[in-house]
Amino acid sequence: MKPYRTFLALACLSLLLIALGPAPALAGCGSRPRPEVDWSRCQKMHLILRKADLRGANMERTDLTATDLMGANLEGANLGNANVTQTRFRQANLKGADLEKVFGNRADFEAADLTGVSLTKAELPRANFAGAVFTQADLSKADLGRGNLRGARLQDANLSKAILARADFTSANLDGADLTAAYTLRTQFAGADLSGALGLSQDQLDDACGDDGTRLPPGLQKPASWPCQDDQ
Repeated sequence: MKPYRTFLALACLSLLLIALGPAPALAGCGSRPRPEVDWSRCQKMHLILRKADLRGANMERTDLTATDLMGANLEGANLGNANVTQTRFRQANLKGADLEKVFGNRADFEAADLTGVSLTKAELPRANFAGAVFTQADLSKADLGRGNLRGARLQDANLSKAILARADFTSANLDGADLTAAYTLRTQFAGADLSGALGLSQDQLDDACGDDGTRLPPGLQKPASWPCQDDQ
């Protein structure tokens, strides 16, 4: 009877495994960088990953603190809720990437391609976006306070309800950008093109800073307080 009982137990176990389906794949935290690698919830801090090909990679909730991704290809990658504190994305390709709710102080995205990226509810105070491309990007409700966006291209970007306090948009192009209800306390728009911006109010401009080179939509006026006096 013992062999029969063993057979019966194994048969029941097999049926149970079939019913449950395949086990979920675990993140390959030890995997080498490659397209579509699964590094979700992994610890990837202080690494040198310059020009790495990480297209479509899953880095959701990954800790990328101080990792160097300069020139990396992250097109279509998932970095939702990732920690990018002091992470370097200079000249990286982030087209169509998901950075929703990403967080980190002083992240560096200088000259990065963020076309069509989702940065909804991202928390990136003091980030460097100088010369970055945000065409058709979604930055709604993002915190970009004190960020550097000098010369950034934000055509048709969604900045509604974004926190832009004391951010620097000097010479940035915001043609077609949606600034509805964006918080613009001391936001610097010197030389910026706001002529085609959507949802921009006079109250927002009164709170912000600019100069004679700032281009405004029809019906809005440059405040008498422009240019703002420097303050700390």
